[in-house]
Amino acid sequence: MAWLRGTKMAIVWTVLRIWLGIQWFEAGIGKITGGFDATGYVQGAIAKAGGDHPAVQGWYAAFLKHALLPNADLINFLVPWGETLVGIALVAGLATLPALLAGAFMNLNFMLSGTTSTNPILYTAAMVLMAAGAVAWFYGADRFAIPSIKNYLKRTKGLKKTNQKHAAAH
Repeated sequence: MAWLRGTKMAIVWTVLRIWLGIQWFEAGIGKITGGFDATGYVQGAIAKAGGDHPAVQGWYAAFLKHALLPNADLINFLVPWGETLVGIALVAGLATLPALLAGAFMNLNFMLSGTTSTNPILYTAAMVLMAAGAVAWFYGADRFAIPSIKNYLKRTKGLKKTNQKHAAAH
């Protein structure tokens, strides 16, 4: 399995990451520019909780009814912008792991709401990219941003220790 995380596979993971990012970006932009109201979707998901073989589990329908539906305005903002930002991050390869986690979380919630569509495919792609690890963003902004952030944090930590030693000396 180590070959999956090798830099030779980086181009494959980059193509998959960018494809996934485009899917998220297009979904988000479509909702932003076309108007989006999750109320009907949430109500439809709640309705799928009945019967002998419900598409939506009762506990999740209760969550939708009592947490999401009363906060539909917030959801109407978060979903389109979340999808768009996940898309941008994945295409750029910046904050890739948080973007993959956020995308997978949204896919999981869409599936729990009884919607199949492309969600299992997008969810699986996110899981595969997370399993690939750092090679998934080898050709992306994270390749440069992560070491820079780590160096900054090391310098900040070192500066803090120096200041504490200096303060203790006085």
